[in-house]
Amino acid sequence: MTGTAADPRTIRTAVVGYGLAGSVFHAPLLAANASYSLDVIATSDAARQGSASSRLPGVAVVRDGAAVLQRAADLDLVVLATPPLTHYPLAKAALEAGLDVVVDKPFAVTSTQGQELVALARAEGRVLTVFHNRRWDGDFLTLRKLLATQSLGKVARFESTFERWSPSIAKAWKARATAADGGGVLFDLGTHLIDQALQLFGPATVLHAELQARRSDERADDDAFLALRHQSGVTSHLAMNMLCAQQGPRFRVLGSIGGFTKNGVDPQEPYMAAGGSPRDADYGVEAPEWAGLLGRDGHLDRLATERGNYPEFYRLLGDKILDGGAESSLPLPVNPEDAVEVLKIIERARELVK
Repeated sequence: MTGTAADPRTIRTAVVGYGLAGSVFHAPLLAANASYSLDVIATSDAARQGSASSRLPGVAVVRDGAAVLQRAADLDLVVLATPPLTHYPLAKAALEAGLDVVVDKPFAVTSTQGQELVALARAEGRVLTVFHNRRWDGDFLTLRKLLATQSLGKVARFESTFERWSPSIAKAWKARATAADGGGVLFDLGTHLIDQALQLFGPATVLHAELQARRSDERADDDAFLALRHQSGVTSHLAMNMLCAQQGPRFRVLGSIGGFTKNGVDPQEPYMAAGGSPRDADYGVEAPEWAGLLGRDGHLDRLATERGNYPEFYRLLGDKILDGGAESSLPLPVNPEDAVEVLKIIERARELVK
């Protein structure tokens, strides 16, 4: 039964993992939504334990996912913000314990694991979703609106790039992780780019793939390029790079009557990392100078960016759970079967470069 006797419409939640994903994304978004109570944080790192206790007074801080599952009777939802290799076993255990589950991306390290989790959630009657939060980036929402209004005509090519300057690997688990462990930029930034392309233009096959490890301590890949051919006829070029000293456009979209170019990266992550709240009036609002360029009829016009909206993920999930969970007809924020398709694209890309 969801909630407590005092508040039966509160979703009792635990976040497992308190690194970037847990501390910057999940915990602030959950704390900003009245449908949830953030009851437990799990992290084995002593500094992160102290940070969680300080920033979230009243929240129980435990060591790991196993300690969270010992409290399953007092919880409704588990959010997994842990390294990719742990996603499958932790999600499986949480579903079997009778809990609804959010898994951060990548969903799992193989599409087979993802399919097994989808089938298990269905058999257990539990809600399962994946945190593909960049469906609510402001620039992506702007592009979706352009496509919905057919402002570009028939799209021929979609170019999507996610680049960072990160010459050293900051996280210990990433420095150790091979591709088989869920390491590398294709599993990290690439998961977002693939999901966005599939959402915009539908199912696709991989035409070409390039995967390189350019940093001396990289054990998987940190420079990747995929060319996808969608059944809709669109060609997607997706590039991701962790050793990029000069970044290119985030999006460039070419259609039969217009084009759209967008620079810069959605501001929601740095805003929350700096301590901002999703409740703030200026949350998700991009500075005007980062507006994209819409080119039609021989001239360029600035196009203001839609407001970013990561809170929408947890709003949709809360509505789903409180409406009856897996039996509700309300949509999931992200269908986990979509995340399986992303993993299949990644697997096909790796097959091509063997």
